[in-house]
Amino acid sequence: ALRMHKRALRAYRRFHGDEHRTVARALFCVGNVLCRKGELERAVEKFEEAHAMLIGLYGEDHVDVAMVLGNMATVLQKQGKGAEASAMQEKVLEFHRRTLGSDHDHVATMLSNLGSAYRRQGRMEDALARLEEGLGIVRRTTPGRNVKEGLFLKTIGDVYFMQGRLDDGLAMYDK
Repeated sequence: ALRMHKRALRAYRRFHGDEHRTVARALFCVGNVLCRKGELERAVEKFEEAHAMLIGLYGEDHVDVAMVLGNMATVLQKQGKGAEASAMQEKVLEFHRRTLGSDHDHVATMLSNLGSAYRRQGRMEDALARLEEGLGIVRRTTPGRNVKEGLFLKTIGDVYFMQGRLDDGLAMYDK
């Protein structure tokens, strides 16, 4: 896969030049393959190149820019740079809020991801704030009990247990 994406990238650069959305997307694909192979430094380089190109082409508020930032955050998380990854995820969250609205499913998903990331970093209050906000979105937009609500409740229960709030944690699990 990597060889084919690199060949495509070279062809796109020959055809379109170095500043084109197709080249940026090809860089993004190469970065994804490198990330999956565990070549995280090289993946970051490709994502950074794609990010700079996309900002030059579209500005900060474009879905492709947010997508690259999200993948860069994943790489940072895998590198053990949780705080940097969370800061990048916050940017993606704000983009989704602006472009999709505060009650969109993608916003709830980003809040869940951030809550889990903050929990792993030991930032329990930040985790709870993000998870409770996401739970509120799910409850407003999805009638009745559902799997997504259950995942939020479970993760909130996990945070409570980590804080030593065992009864609160059990109450979340019971919901």
